[in-house]
Amino acid sequence: MSDHKEDASSYPALGRWFMWVEGERNQKRMFWALAMLCVLLMVINLFKPMHGYFSVEEIRWFYGAYGFVGFTGLIFVAKGLRRIVKRPEGYYGQNAIDTEVYPEDQLGRKDHHV
Repeated sequence: MSDHKEDASSYPALGRWFMWVEGERNQKRMFWALAMLCVLLMVINLFKPMHGYFSVEEIRWFYGAYGFVGFTGLIFVAKGLRRIVKRPEGYYGQNAIDTEVYPEDQLGRKDHHV
């Protein structure tokens, strides 16, 4: 988080509505609220009988384990896919958009460190 306070009026309405998320205290509150929600759902899962279409769905905490294994598998697939689609730094060369020259007066630069 930056040391200076930015003018909230420069943000769109939806951005101003979410400004409360920036505070460190609010981030900690959200973390603990989500952690408590997870614990609550685990406790409810202990006492609520599960009735699935397949017998494997009736195993306690099946959905949590299934989600964890599925998400972990997704990460490994993404790492493998990155090796296939990754390009070297100068792959696009002169066709890259950041090599274009723009007139300085049309860039609309703002000094944010005032």
